[in-house]
Amino acid sequence: MEKPPSKAGESFGRWFDWVISAAEIYDYGRYPVKGVGIWMPYGFKIREKVLNILKDLLNSTGHEEILLPLLIPEDMIKREGEHIKGFEDEVYWVTHGGLDPLDVKLALRPTSEVAITYMETLWYKSYRQLPKKLYQIVSIFRYETKATRPMIRLREVTTFKEAHTLHDSFEDADRQAKEAMEIYAKFFDILGIPYIISKRPEWDKFPGAVYTVAFDTIMPDGRVLQIGTVHHLGQTFTRVFETIIHKRDGTQDYGWQTSYGVSDRVIASLISIHGDDRGAIILPSIAPIQVAVIPIPSQSEEETESIWRYAEEIDRMLKDAKISSIVDLDREKKPVEKYYYYEIKGVPVRIEVGAREFRAGSVTVFRRDSFTRFTVPKNELVQKVMETLEDIERVMREKAWREFKSQIKLVYTVEEASSIIASRAGIVEIPWCGRERCAIELVEKTGASKMLGTPLEIRGLGDAKCPICGDKAKTIARIAKTY
Repeated sequence: MEKPPSKAGESFGRWFDWVISAAEIYDYGRYPVKGVGIWMPYGFKIREKVLNILKDLLNSTGHEEILLPLLIPEDMIKREGEHIKGFEDEVYWVTHGGLDPLDVKLALRPTSEVAITYMETLWYKSYRQLPKKLYQIVSIFRYETKATRPMIRLREVTTFKEAHTLHDSFEDADRQAKEAMEIYAKFFDILGIPYIISKRPEWDKFPGAVYTVAFDTIMPDGRVLQIGTVHHLGQTFTRVFETIIHKRDGTQDYGWQTSYGVSDRVIASLISIHGDDRGAIILPSIAPIQVAVIPIPSQSEEETESIWRYAEEIDRMLKDAKISSIVDLDREKKPVEKYYYYEIKGVPVRIEVGAREFRAGSVTVFRRDSFTRFTVPKNELVQKVMETLEDIERVMREKAWREFKSQIKLVYTVEEASSIIASRAGIVEIPWCGRERCAIELVEKTGASKMLGTPLEIRGLGDAKCPICGDKAKTIARIAKTY
């Protein structure tokens, strides 16, 4: 069997393509439309569990799920000029119904701000109905002209969670943006995906937004991936669609909005950050299979039958304890083939049951995260497995954060920043005067892809100066190689 590519460095892209295919998570590049992928049953289950976590967080904070139409009329989507300019080269257009040209072109939604604002104008008239927090999980379509990548850069994003909220004041929308950041922080913390939160620069905010805040993580090749965004939209869309709210003091005003979203990139980062050169390592709380029970045949046919029944008993014990387990009773495959199969899929725990374990009334427990084994009596199995799953989850989260923090470097010169960017060693933080021209020059001189933005809170700049103009620094610029 050919050796899998290494997860680290330049071979990361090949590793990611290999693991999502070999682990039967996502089939990409074989369907005859560029930039689309297919969630396979195992991957779809991971996706479902991830989305259930997000839905619980949203529902518990007063969000309500809806479903908007896929099609948006051209005249509607063009009513907000700045917004459409941000997406006009990415929109897919439907121009015919059968053989008949349509009177009005229809866009496949690139995002839903205009659609939801149109409906909010019809639904909400008074401050008594607000704040209103709605969300949907849908496909969006964007004509990506750059090199497409599975889950990371797609033409059909199949797991797009977009929330849209409406408020009676700027301050309440601002409060909502902060709540959205808290929700996403909890979400990524649960998944063990480390992140940095930055306010995007004015020239890179969402089209039409007052401000944009983004969550970024670092992939194994040192490049940065945006995994979530939060936008304070102000009254940009409500003015266009005349979404007028009767306020508590008897006056009228346009509503204030926020929107925030995540996509398939969450699962891409989940697989990439936690996996290793042997395949995926799935966090126990979202693993479709938490434990795989593997019986090992004996030289005696009679004892082999007993081992098989013993393995089934172990599987029943785990299932009765609400642990997601599977017992692999395939007699044609060797145990080592089964080991390899479940290791690639990232199953957190493997239980090996052979003649030795059967005779002793025990099992051997294998941890996928650390490749360690220990033996436990059958009557202690369930408790030990539960403890092991909890410990794996803790260790995976701590390891991910430890590695992430080591890849964020504060420097003071262009030369230091250039060296880090050239080696793709993560995120560079560097003092900055706040001027756009200095940021552009900084990105160009260091070889970074872009400026990620600035920290939400600035502390301890002291006498630091902008390395481009030499003026006193007002904040910290974050730059990196990005996807």
